[in-house]
Amino acid sequence: MKAICDFISRWMGVLVLLMAVFSFLVPAPIGAIPTWVINPLLGLIMFGMGLTLSAKDFRVVFSRPKDVLIGCLAQFTVMPLMAWMLAWAFNLPKELALGVILVGCCPGGTASNVITFLARGDLALSVGMTATSTILAPLLTPLLVWLLAGTMVEVDTVGMLLSILYVVIAPIIGGLLCQRYLPQTTRKVVPYLPAFSTLMITMVVGIVVSHTADKLMAGGMIVILVVMLHNLSGLAIGYSIGRLLSLKREKRIALSIEVGMQNSGLASSLAVLHFAAYPLATIPGAIFSVWHNISGALAARLYSAGSQA
Repeated sequence: MKAICDFISRWMGVLVLLMAVFSFLVPAPIGAIPTWVINPLLGLIMFGMGLTLSAKDFRVVFSRPKDVLIGCLAQFTVMPLMAWMLAWAFNLPKELALGVILVGCCPGGTASNVITFLARGDLALSVGMTATSTILAPLLTPLLVWLLAGTMVEVDTVGMLLSILYVVIAPIIGGLLCQRYLPQTTRKVVPYLPAFSTLMITMVVGIVVSHTADKLMAGGMIVILVVMLHNLSGLAIGYSIGRLLSLKREKRIALSIEVGMQNSGLASSLAVLHFAAYPLATIPGAIFSVWHNISGALAARLYSAGSQA
C-alpha cells in the first residue's frame, strides 16, 4: 500500500493532467458531481494539512521570521500584481480577468510542500510559508481581490472571508485537534496523506474542468497562455528574490515553488460561490490547477538535478 501511495504522490502532475484531459474530452461522468462538492474536497485537503502540521512547523515562523516574512510578502505581492498586469496586458474580458486575479490573490498551493520535498528544497520553510499564507488568506485574499478587481465587479469581502474560514481554516484546526487528542491514529494515517491529497486535488481538477469544458473552448488559447505566464513568472521571480537576498539554494527553491504554486482550487471555489454571475471566472483556476502541478513537477526535477550536480 505504501508503495502505491508513493507512486501516486510522485506522479501527481501526470495524474492531474490525465484527469483534466479526460474531464475535458468526456465531461459527463465527472460532470455529474455537483460543484458544491469542491468545498468539502478542499476541506479534506486542508484537514490533512492540519494532521501533518506540528509545533515545529510553526516554530520556523518564530525561529526564522525573516525567511517566512519574505515568502509571505512575495506570495501576496508578486502573484496578485502579476495577475493584474497580465490581465491588463492581454486585455482579457472582465470575467477572465477576475478569474486570473482570484488565482493570484489566493495563498500557496496545497501541493507546494510535496513539490519542494521532491525538488530538495527547504521543506521546513515551505511548510511554514504555506501555513502562514493560509492563515493570512481569510484577511488578505478578499482584500486583494477587492483592491484589484473591485472596479470591475462587486466583491463581497465579508462573504469571501467567511468562505475561506469554513473551507480552509476550520478543517486545519480540526486536523490539529485530531493530532492533539488522537495521536496514535494520526501517526498511522500521516504516511498516506500525500497520496490522499493528490487524489483529492485530482478530483477537484476533474470537477472544475468537466463543469467548464464548454467555457474552456470559449476562453480560447489566450487565457491558457496568461495562466502559464502567471505561474512561470511566480516560479522565476520567487527564485530571483531569494538569489537577490543571498538566500541559500534550498531556501530559493522553497520560495520559488511557494510563490509560483497557488491554491487554485480555492480560487475556483470562490468563483463558484461568490461570482456565479461571471461563469468564465472559474476557467483560470481550472487551467492553473492543471498547469501548476505539471510545471511544479518539472521544476522539481530541474531543481533536484541541480542539487545533485
